[in-house]
Amino acid sequence: MAALTTTDALKPRVIIVPGNGCTGDVADANWYGWLAAELRREDCLGEVVLRGMPDPVAARESIWVPFLRDELGADERTIVVGHSSGAEAAMRLAETTRVLSLCLVSACWTDLGDAGERAAGYYARPWDWAAIRRNAGSIHQWHGDDDPFIPLAEARHVAENLDSAYAELPGRSHFFSPPFPELAAAVAAVARGDA
Repeated sequence: MAALTTTDALKPRVIIVPGNGCTGDVADANWYGWLAAELRREDCLGEVVLRGMPDPVAARESIWVPFLRDELGADERTIVVGHSSGAEAAMRLAETTRVLSLCLVSACWTDLGDAGERAAGYYARPWDWAAIRRNAGSIHQWHGDDDPFIPLAEARHVAENLDSAYAELPGRSHFFSPPFPELAAAVAAVARGDA
């Protein structure tokens, strides 16, 4: 990838936060690499960050949120795209950190009775929905209508509490494969100031 110019450094940037379990090259997982490539073609965007997460299987909040803020530099000019566990990390980040926008894919708000999810720490306390809304310039959310892991009621609860722009997409399951044009278009619209 080419070095960023001074002009690019002033443009909105994107951090793509994968779901847990991405232990190989994150660019080869799900739609992450596809989205990064699409967004890097957008003139309205600066840096697009796609990196493997530390602690990729357990996806602990105590590791992921500081990594997003301190290592990847999430701030008020960053669009944070989070998928599954990455969506929960993005929401917890926005409780204390201002971001330009949140784009949440397959988000939930409870541990769904799963011990591994419970151990990750995201669900150990109530969500501060008001802080997330206040700290995110805009919130966009997508959920598949036949997601085998996260029930629609979970996503709808998140959408209602965050007042997000919410869409249930038919046949999208847990969003394992590209393309995902709705997400790419929404990120570009946020960067242009259209959303």
